[in-house]
Amino acid sequence: MTTTTDRTMRAVLQDRYGTSSVLRLGRVAIPVIGDHDVLVDVRAAGLDRGTEHLMTGKPYAMRLATGIRHPKNPVPGRDVAGVVADIGRAVTRFTIGDEVYGIAPGSFAEYAVARETQLARKPGNLSFAQAAVVPVSAGTALRALVDVGRVQPGQSVLVLGASGGVGSYAVQLAKAFGAEVTGVCSTTKTDLVASLGADHVIDYTRDDFADGTRTYDLVLDIAGNPSLGQLRQALKPRGTAVFVGGEGSGVITGLGRQLRGVLISSFLKQRLVLLVTKERASDYERLTHLIESGQVVPSLDRTYPLDEAPHAMQQLETGRVRGKVAITPGG
Repeated sequence: MTTTTDRTMRAVLQDRYGTSSVLRLGRVAIPVIGDHDVLVDVRAAGLDRGTEHLMTGKPYAMRLATGIRHPKNPVPGRDVAGVVADIGRAVTRFTIGDEVYGIAPGSFAEYAVARETQLARKPGNLSFAQAAVVPVSAGTALRALVDVGRVQPGQSVLVLGASGGVGSYAVQLAKAFGAEVTGVCSTTKTDLVASLGADHVIDYTRDDFADGTRTYDLVLDIAGNPSLGQLRQALKPRGTAVFVGGEGSGVITGLGRQLRGVLISSFLKQRLVLLVTKERASDYERLTHLIESGQVVPSLDRTYPLDEAPHAMQQLETGRVRGKVAITPGG
């Protein structure tokens, strides 16, 4: 948002880092697009853990990019689904009126700007709210399974944190790719994970996924809590563990453990790999195909109007969200 118009819009604002209490509803100028940008009339914005991390400003090293004392972009949100309101002079893939979804920093507002390369056409069988909870989480799950995990049909896949945003998509995508899937979650969410298509569900409050009963070709470590020893014990001798990014209370946990895992992996037959985040239209286009074919369905818990975004974030902070939630600027 380098230049603005004289027109204003409603938006969720954040003047400082902190918990959901720092969020408030206000008005800001509608941003003006650049040559390669798309102005999106936001119909829904997804709420994900990445947005929570940006809100808290943790880990602190992240502030070198997002702002030392306060966020450079005062409007939170990244996931978006909406209608193209305007396009830059160099944009060729979209026209005004197209329904799109993807990544638009500052999506907790009535309008947001996205790069053309981070948008795709919205799946025709999804509502805007459903589409808005796809890009960040499903894109992350797709890359973890395919680009890094190299999942193959017939393999066994273990998803730690299977009831969360990324995990709920990872279960479905692994099944779509022909794997046998085991999901790990808490007692109150075992029914959700089973409904996503998991072949087996482990309640971590009762059972240990690394007790030696089963081993897996691929483990997605989304929960961020297990030790390297537990991960290795759960892996087959030539299996792969992908560190997707553990989360909890606004803090990305386990980074040191993940880096140690990547280091020792050089001396092992097992692969311990760190997922590097990328946001690209090609992933969303592939997800559109899987969604329209019925192989992947967004697990949308509920929607909140724009003025209830702080409460929605508070629900995410306290772990009360099952799957995903969306913010709808139109109410």
